[in-house]
Amino acid sequence: MAIEKLSQEANLNGKAPEYKQELKRALTFWDLMIYGLIFMVPIAPFGIYGEVATGAQGMVALAYVIGMIGMIFTALSYARMSEAIPYSGSVYAYAQHGINDTAGFFGGWLILLDYIFVPALLYLVSAAALADIVPEIPIIVWLLIFIGINTVINVLGIEFTAKTNKYILIAELIVLVIFVVAGIIAVAQHANGAEFTFKPLYDKEHFSMATVMGAVSIAVLSFLGFDAVSTLAEESKGGRKAIGNAIIGALLLVGVMFIIQTWVAALIWPDFTTFENVDTAFYQIAEIAGGTWLKWTTIIATVIAWGIADALVAQAAISRIIFSMARDRKLPHVLSKVHPKFKTPFIATIVVAVISFIVTMFFSAQIGQLASVINFGALTAFLLLHVSVINFYIRKKKSTNYFSHLVLPAIGFLIIGYVWINLDILAKKLGFIWLGIGIIYFIYLKVTKKDTKLEQ
Repeated sequence: MAIEKLSQEANLNGKAPEYKQELKRALTFWDLMIYGLIFMVPIAPFGIYGEVATGAQGMVALAYVIGMIGMIFTALSYARMSEAIPYSGSVYAYAQHGINDTAGFFGGWLILLDYIFVPALLYLVSAAALADIVPEIPIIVWLLIFIGINTVINVLGIEFTAKTNKYILIAELIVLVIFVVAGIIAVAQHANGAEFTFKPLYDKEHFSMATVMGAVSIAVLSFLGFDAVSTLAEESKGGRKAIGNAIIGALLLVGVMFIIQTWVAALIWPDFTTFENVDTAFYQIAEIAGGTWLKWTTIIATVIAWGIADALVAQAAISRIIFSMARDRKLPHVLSKVHPKFKTPFIATIVVAVISFIVTMFFSAQIGQLASVINFGALTAFLLLHVSVINFYIRKKKSTNYFSHLVLPAIGFLIIGYVWINLDILAKKLGFIWLGIGIIYFIYLKVTKKDTKLEQ
């Protein structure tokens, strides 16, 4: 099917192109909000609490406060660009039309590194946890179950995905409320020597900005995914501002949840140096707060939230980015095919499932390295996003709203840049290898002229 676009000249003047509407517009503002919440996982700290608490010297709530503030500026940049460029490609589309076509390719290439590996990471962590609970069943079986369920749901349609999200989100919130209530009662009863204090937010004896920022670079992984709402721009029926409002709303809401649950957990187990196992620290705390039943409830909730809910929306997000890049011939055009009945990018969705399985096999014993690669892709793409806002509004559209279109994205750039600097060396090495592969592929596209935008 031919793609209808405005001329390249119009794009250079700061006008967005026009694509033929192929995806089904079925999502309300609340659907988008739920999608963002599911992607970030309201109980995400359950799985990485020990690492963040240890890295932040007990000031785990502070790490999440700083992380949320940093992400707010990035969310604002997403909001500004989603209003002007209401298409599914996320950073790919925003950098393409906010800066130029080359920047768009690399924005898409970098965000691919984030999104295409996220489902694999989620499947791997969840399958490994279940393998410990039920060792008789091999990890590969759990992987196939998770990948199969999510692929079918995503192919059936975005409405079906949205309905599934609602039920899973309700279950997550119920578990979260149970833990917080049980935790507050435990603190009131001074279980494990617990007492109310502001030390999880600020402890002058252990505070140093370098220490806390190192923990923020881990905690920020919990926030990644709020931006995925932007990939549903062509399936939203709430107008141009719905995407931006949903991104900001979901980020603020989940940030508050992260702060409350980690603060309560820190009060119950104040000495972060005595965790029996850093990887399962939160579940140890849950057992103190409510007993063995709460420990297993939080473990099972984490597995479902990561392996089904989060992976489900992650797969939906990356399939939309692949769809957008393939539509512009930046990837094989077959990946832009839309299912005639369900109106979903089904080829891209199936390809993501296959890639997820391959990646989980390759990184089965290297979960830390996989997480490092994801952080590099996301944060580097965020830097490009902030530049896109400034260039699009200030240079192309001659905006005089310097606060929204220059000051705020500049602050966001500096904050994300500081977190990026604190990434570990391995993340940067693997990230630059991916970027190098992208440069080679980009040169190939230009030499062979395979990235032609208009289909005659």
